[in-house]
Amino acid sequence: MKTSVALSAFMFMAVVATGMPVSAQETSRNIVLVHGAFTDETSWTPVADILSSRGFNVVAVKNPLTSLADDVDATRDVLDGLSGPTVLVGHSWGGVVIGEAGNDEKVKALVYVSAFAPDRGETLAALSAHGPGTEGVKAIHPNEHGFLFVDEQAYPTVFAEDLPHAQAEVMARNQIPLHASAFQTPAEIAAWHEHPNYYVVTGKDLMLGVDAQRFFAERMGAETLTINAGHTGLISQAAQVAAFIETAASPVSVK
Repeated sequence: MKTSVALSAFMFMAVVATGMPVSAQETSRNIVLVHGAFTDETSWTPVADILSSRGFNVVAVKNPLTSLADDVDATRDVLDGLSGPTVLVGHSWGGVVIGEAGNDEKVKALVYVSAFAPDRGETLAALSAHGPGTEGVKAIHPNEHGFLFVDEQAYPTVFAEDLPHAQAEVMARNQIPLHASAFQTPAEIAAWHEHPNYYVVTGKDLMLGVDAQRFFAERMGAETLTINAGHTGLISQAAQVAAFIETAASPVSVK
């Protein structure tokens, strides 16, 4: 009993000291996972299974990848159906989406996994122009409908290089293309300014370069984990990624 009282007093003093409301100190039991381009929500399945087994309410958003606005709407629809503190997680292009949808009052932390994190007014086209293109970017091509896709032959090497080749080939055939307009659409909200941020850097990434990932993480002041994985580290290193997301859901996740 004395221990419980002491712990409660400590937590109350921590809230007073940080100036954060008690609600910001709650454990987030909801986790919303937002996938990136050239894949779908099943890319989150290994992570989702681990987090669900640990008692979290996990929802993977199905992005249409037709525009930034459409993907943000899909994510907000999921958030609207939840109650209580929520961690919002984005992979790759999904980082742009969570930056726009993350101003929901339920969102208590943002987690970026080898993801873009543009600031207000920035576009992916402008950000990509600052450095040499990666092998993965060089393999991206448009189709006749204005959508971008990764060359199927290159996909296993540049996108899913740390997965079994047969699995990568299936992902290549079933990839969901991203509309080219997404690269030209400026970010408007950049919710990472308002939330605790976490970033998983994939150290062998051939799609989104490691230097770019570290730039985003450092600019946000994010707590950072680097894993020895390629762009599909959320699959190949699911246990590490899930554990890091769980850290973001803890009561100490305040900014």
